[in-house]
Amino acid sequence: MTDVVAVFDFDRTLSTRDNVVPFLVAVAGRRRARVALVRAAPLLARGQRERAKLLAARVVFAGRNAAEVAVVANRHADEIVERHLRADVVARLRWHQEQDHEVVIVSASFADYLRPVADELGVETVLATELEVGSDGRLTGRLAGANVRGAEKARRLDEWLGDRTVTVWAYGDSRGDRELLARADHPVRVGGARLAPAGK
Repeated sequence: MTDVVAVFDFDRTLSTRDNVVPFLVAVAGRRRARVALVRAAPLLARGQRERAKLLAARVVFAGRNAAEVAVVANRHADEIVERHLRADVVARLRWHQEQDHEVVIVSASFADYLRPVADELGVETVLATELEVGSDGRLTGRLAGANVRGAEKARRLDEWLGDRTVTVWAYGDSRGDRELLARADHPVRVGGARLAPAGK
């Protein structure tokens, strides 16, 4: 029997908004987060999203106590669950769970807050961007591995699946999800219109 895996992007798919910038603000405060974004802006203007994210992460996170950032991440997760989940996409996630499909979140957002959100949604697997922690328990300001965007989403999914034979449903909203949607047997582009209930 072929397994079914339902893969969800997070920002503007399961969530109604981008969650990275609000997390930067929650960790560093508005002034420091603004400095990070101003420094990253020229890179973004040239379409260099990866380098912009790496620069912003270094400005905001370098030297911070990882345990303290985890506390902030949990509060950020609580806010997302309370105020920023997209009801129709969550309903589709619940439908997959009711069908005993395995659900996975694959996102360029930070795993620090996505894991507690996933716990609330009953999702066991999160493949997301990780912050590097040094031997002293402080964040280095670097990423632990690649930013999980674009082709990296499909690569991480396939790495996680291994040699399993599965039917993949994938949900995404942006250019950063193109490779993931192309890899899926059932790609679902999430836009402004509400998703129709599954199975209807």
